[in-house]
Amino acid sequence: MRYAVLGSALLVLILAAQARNQPNVDQTQFPPSYVPSGQEIYHQFCAACHGADAKGNGPAASKLKTVPPDLTTLAKRNMGKFPYDYVSGVLRFGPGPSAHGSPEMPTWGPIFQIIDKNNERAVQQRIKNLCNYLASLQEGSEGAVGIAPVSKLK
Repeated sequence: MRYAVLGSALLVLILAAQARNQPNVDQTQFPPSYVPSGQEIYHQFCAACHGADAKGNGPAASKLKTVPPDLTTLAKRNMGKFPYDYVSGVLRFGPGPSAHGSPEMPTWGPIFQIIDKNNERAVQQRIKNLCNYLASLQEGSEGAVGIAPVSKLK
């Protein structure tokens, strides 16, 4: 229990240090319906564990029990097709018992609900943007492996 608390505190410190390196953005300059790009969302919420290059080597990765997966090989591991439904489900509802490898990954859906003040459309757009960004990082792809239609991510 003590190690879990210490590990969590260390993760918070790492995330805070990383956030300090990010440029300060005045959120009041954006319209209420603003949703960041997938790249911005990834670097703000995912890079600490998955790494800036999405290969599972982020600064917090060594502190986790399960190494974060290489997100650049999702299409390769799914017969060359980026698994939009799977990825959006993991982002929205969490990894499940062992689907993503570890319950250490946060369930982002409820977090995005809070950030977006329960604006379901903004949450869907945030997940879509993040999925499209991850699709664009796939090994062997020249940009996105196909952009998910909004209906795919409802």
